[in-house]
Amino acid sequence: MARVYPDAVGTSPVEAASASTSLLTDHYELTMLEASLRSGAAFRRCAFEVFARRLPDGRRYGVTAGAGRLLDALRRFTFTDDVLAALDRSGVVDGDTLRWLGGYRFSGDIWGYAEGECFVPGSPILVVEGTFAEAVLLETLALSVLNHDSAVAAAASRMVVAAHGRPCLEMGSRRTHEESAVAAARAAYVAGFAGTSNLEAGRRFGVPTLGTAAHAFTLVHDDERAAFTAQVAALGAGTTLLVDTYDVAQGVRTAVEVAGPELGAVRLDSGDLLDQAYEVRALLDSLGARHTKIVVTSDLDEFAIAALNAAPVDRYGVGTSLVTGSGAPTAGLVYKLVAREGADGRLIPVAKISAEKTSIGGRKYALRRRSHDVAEAEVIGIGHPPAGDDDDRPLLVPLVASGEVVGAEPLGAARVRHAASLAELPATARQLSRGEPVIPTVLER
Repeated sequence: MARVYPDAVGTSPVEAASASTSLLTDHYELTMLEASLRSGAAFRRCAFEVFARRLPDGRRYGVTAGAGRLLDALRRFTFTDDVLAALDRSGVVDGDTLRWLGGYRFSGDIWGYAEGECFVPGSPILVVEGTFAEAVLLETLALSVLNHDSAVAAAASRMVVAAHGRPCLEMGSRRTHEESAVAAARAAYVAGFAGTSNLEAGRRFGVPTLGTAAHAFTLVHDDERAAFTAQVAALGAGTTLLVDTYDVAQGVRTAVEVAGPELGAVRLDSGDLLDQAYEVRALLDSLGARHTKIVVTSDLDEFAIAALNAAPVDRYGVGTSLVTGSGAPTAGLVYKLVAREGADGRLIPVAKISAEKTSIGGRKYALRRRSHDVAEAEVIGIGHPPAGDDDDRPLLVPLVASGEVVGAEPLGAARVRHAASLAELPATARQLSRGEPVIPTVLER
């Protein structure tokens, strides 16, 4: 039974009250700041953009996730006295730079793809405008949040698609860093997972939590019957009993004998899940437990879930593959300067053109070109919004205005948005086979 927390936006009270995020960054961002303060370039108005040059191999679309976490982190991106003292002791920057940092507050503007939105290569999923000094300091923070959360959300989205409406449950906390586990549970929920085993994700973000028992619970009792009896007494007949500690068939029989035909579900966590699911379904039906669900776990990914589609499986529990992005642990996003203030005060395009790591200069605007509500292209206007019609929709929304967060929203809104964004993509988006991005990126200069 899932524990549903109130829909929430935020972080842990301890973090929100005391922890600065300003050192969640790279050394060179502060040395660039020091040098640009000396040259005067620090105060040039600039535009930075976050985008992916390409999608991870085999992916047809990406999923924007982490915007809510990034906005929370931005609120706490200040150089407190203890942070400044640490920088002073380490000698990272000089005294003048430390004094400038002491008054730092981001006062610029940020636009982005709303959380849950799908994207393709070249999509400007975040646009940061401000002085060079203000905006350059946000590079690592923005990328670390968006790369991780978007990677997990993209993997989760593929798993939800593969499950064809059967609920997917996130249970990968023990396979990653403790804070990454919380972020992964949140990102998976955005992409359509039904809930998580992670209690902190429930408390901090309002993600529904669930869980019953592991093999250790069975093993600590004298026998399987005693374990099942204790669990049903505590949690009720609607609980999920783990039936593969010893013999699966006997475990199912014992589970139904203890809980009765009202048993909520049985869980399979090992062996040939496809064959076992058929056998267990037949056995449950023969015992009168026709409404008892079958939950499967054990190193599932989107391909394993798709292979189980024909089986009588009702829910999937996913761990390792989900929290590691199912082979793509980063979304491959970069944060690049694309325009800076010129002598006349207007923004002029700038871009890196060396080797393969090229970028396209100019501040970008984006819309989803659609025909009869089906996406046809990502249209990127350079220096101006692209032309569209009534069926098209702009993709960039304001997140921060003059330093104030304006784009915070309940997590449920991002979840609904992702379902709608995915639904408007062509059907090829839901294929797991290798292929090109589901829609092309079109540039309008």
